[in-house]
This record gives sequence, structure tokens and C-alpha cells, in this order.
Amino acid sequence: MSTNNNPTPSGTSDKSNILRKYKIVFLGDQSVGKTSLITRFMYDTFDETYAATIGIDFLSKTMYLDDNRTIRLQLWDTAGQERFRSLIPSYIRDSHVAVICYDITNKKSFNNLDKWIKDVKLERGDDVIIVLVGNKSDLANDKRQVTLEDVEALHRKVGSKFFIETSTKANHNVKLLFKKIAQSLPEFNTSVNDELAMENRANKPETIDISIENNAAPSNSSCC
Repeated sequence: MSTNNNPTPSGTSDKSNILRKYKIVFLGDQSVGKTSLITRFMYDTFDETYAATIGIDFLSKTMYLDDNRTIRLQLWDTAGQERFRSLIPSYIRDSHVAVICYDITNKKSFNNLDKWIKDVKLERGDDVIIVLVGNKSDLANDKRQVTLEDVEALHRKVGSKFFIETSTKANHNVKLLFKKIAQSLPEFNTSVNDELAMENRANKPETIDISIENNAAPSNSSCC
């Protein structure tokens, strides 16, 4: 007769061992800094000469949260050029978070947020977390074209979860952005098959497991 040294009560499971995965899609016009946001978060690097994203890029990263939860963020970097717009809806469709980016020194990129938000709403309705990100805050003193009042008004209009200004060059508020996203995530129950389908759509997925610092939030954050 065999003996089970680790009995598990019938009908129960150890939910603490479940690695929950969340799809986060980055949207916005070309050159607003979507790729540099992801790269700064993943590798803590910044490159002045980023090439424009062609189609869709995919990376994933495991985060260890303050409440002892572990989650995996699947980061989908989309192209901002008009010729790739037809690809975007299929990647929005099963996303949990839409990070919609603009350049605070480029008013047109901010005005175009309406169409990106419309794309998200068409595919996901209200069943998605929307985050507004104004990048290049290091240029705020000399070249700002989008005020905090502008984005706050849009934030209230569209019901985004929060908005924040970042600088990937100065490494300002990038970790805070992802920490706030993680804190906003509900306990989705995504099936294994759904997760495999999402990962199979990426050409060369790369996973890096790094803890996020507990002191990531700077004292002068511009977020709401």
C-alpha cells in the first residue's frame, strides 16, 4: 500500500503556486518612446538610436510584488506607423492593459491618443485597464507642448486608470509606471491554452526574471 506524505484536501489547490500572466500592449504614434520604455524596464538601458518597431515585438518579465505575489508581464510593443495599423486590433483583443503613450514635446502625438483609445474601446470595451503615459519628461522645461492639465482632462474623459509622465533617458518614473500597473491588475484567471496562444504569436519571446525594487517610486512623480 502506497503512502502519500503530502496529502491535499479534496477540491482544494495551492493558488500561491500559480504564476499569473498579464498581457500589456503598448500603443501610440511612432517615436513617442514605447520601445525605450520597455527596454529601460527590461534591461535598464537607454539608446538614443532606437530603430522604429516593425510590426510587433514581444518580451516578458517576471515581477515579485510586495505582497509576496509573483506575476509575469507579457509586454507587446506595437509599431506606430500608419501602415501597421491593421495589425494592432488583433493584439489589443486579448490584452489586460493598454499603455497608450505620447510625447510631451509633440502635441500631435497627444491629439492622436483619441484614435488609439478608440481602437482599444472597440476591441475590449471597458474590460481593459487603460494607462496614459507622457514620455520625454526630461525635455519638459524647454520643449513641453502637452500640459498636465491637458492629460488630466483626457484622463477624466476616457476613464483611464491613471496617467504618468516618464523619461526613459533620465530613468524617471519608469519603474513606478510598471509598479502601478502591477498594483492595478485584478486576479485574472487566464487559461493555459490562452497563454500558449499568446506566446506562440511572438517570433522570439525572451523572458527575464528580475525583482522590482521596493523603492522604485521617486518622490516627485507626476501621476494621478
